[in-house]
Amino acid sequence: MTQESAPPPPPQSPVPPAPGSPVPPPVDADKDARTMAMLAHLLAIPLGWLGPLIIWLMKKDSSPFVNDQGKEALNFQITVFIAVMAAAMSMFICIGFVLLPAVCIVNLIFCIIGGMKANQGIAYRYPFAIRLIK
Repeated sequence: MTQESAPPPPPQSPVPPAPGSPVPPPVDADKDARTMAMLAHLLAIPLGWLGPLIIWLMKKDSSPFVNDQGKEALNFQITVFIAVMAAAMSMFICIGFVLLPAVCIVNLIFCIIGGMKANQGIAYRYPFAIRLIK
């Protein structure tokens, strides 16, 4: 008596992950790539958009993982910069005094989460980011 295996299912087109959901790590997410991706997220805390930009420009050609995470961190920092400018302008009507600290705290939290996920080799997606760099 022989067992017959069922034919494999037809290939399906890949569905892009939802924002904030973990993505399986890429094949070449070695220790150096994970560290540089983590730095792209964490350098954004003291340096703003300049930290991710430097990391992305240095390593975008050598590692697809760093390229992806550098772009993600840079896009989020551009979004944060726009939010900070909007909050600063809204200080004239007293709303900015609440918005500016809120934007800074959200930036700090998401940068830390992104850094931790990138260090684990998981491609992190920020829940909200204007994706200007693709």
